[in-house]
Amino acid sequence: MNLTIIGAGAWGTALGWVLHQNGHKITVWGHDAGRLLAMRQHARNEPYLPGIPLPADWRYETELPSAVARADALVLAVPSKSFRHVAEKLSGYRGVIVSVTKGIEHETGLTMTGILAETVPGACSAALSGPSLAAEVAAGIPTAVVAAHSDTAMVAAVQEWFHRPTFRVYTSRDPRGVELGGALKNVIAISAGVCDGLGFGDNSKAALITRAIVEITRIGAACHADPATFSGLSGLGDLVVTCFSKLSRNRAFGERLGRGEKIDAVLATTRTVVEGYPTARSARQLARRAGVETPIIDQVYQMLYEGKDIARAIHDLMARDTKPERPAALPDSPHS
Repeated sequence: MNLTIIGAGAWGTALGWVLHQNGHKITVWGHDAGRLLAMRQHARNEPYLPGIPLPADWRYETELPSAVARADALVLAVPSKSFRHVAEKLSGYRGVIVSVTKGIEHETGLTMTGILAETVPGACSAALSGPSLAAEVAAGIPTAVVAAHSDTAMVAAVQEWFHRPTFRVYTSRDPRGVELGGALKNVIAISAGVCDGLGFGDNSKAALITRAIVEITRIGAACHADPATFSGLSGLGDLVVTCFSKLSRNRAFGERLGRGEKIDAVLATTRTVVEGYPTARSARQLARRAGVETPIIDQVYQMLYEGKDIARAIHDLMARDTKPERPAALPDSPHS
């Protein structure tokens, strides 16, 4: 198949590598002509995916119509803040679009396939998510993800395109849950990084992750996703890797904040997108609309957008009223 990767970042490049290994012809679209030229000349995507050789037969396009014209399907891998803008330029597309972007649009509360449903109504839009660090995927380190679409035949096709011995693809008929899990875990990863920056231990992070999956499941259930989805790869799996991995951009961002660096300074010196930063605002608003209590997400939001002192935020979390535990398996208890 002819597959076009829209977005020349680390994740789009890594997925292009997977698809190429499966015998597909790859075109990469990006807005930065200089970067695409360097990728073509050096067969590398430095510094976004260092040390990974790229196939010599990839096509590179800066004109979106040319990149899409011969594509049997598209893989949309642009940052969430640019997602609607790029999707609107694809309004006439009638094929399959696989979104691999993890985010929630602040103004509408939509996930990325929700944006595609509005902007590219003639396309068939699926999601691909899960615990998958780009550098490890491109290095051929065994990884498992989940492809999601409500149509069984459609999601099976996406599974077949990506699945290979080192990249196992499961399927789900709950795209909303898969996307919410992938987006919300980035907010929690920032708080995990803050714990690292403050010098907290594994006890702290284990407690954080356990309570965070409860919050994520609450939001998902309120948004009519399947609560069971959040115990899978795109929920708990992605949450764990993003909160613990040294390769996690969101965790690293939080760690720098925990060490006392200022938000603007960290963002200005971060090469890649920290999706948890805008998602914290979107997640808090989504939770408020749904009437769901999210103490961890609330504290991250207040640290990032209201200037709340980090030590005070940790204190306020720990000083909450004592109560019985309500695990994530009990989403009908929204205020525990």
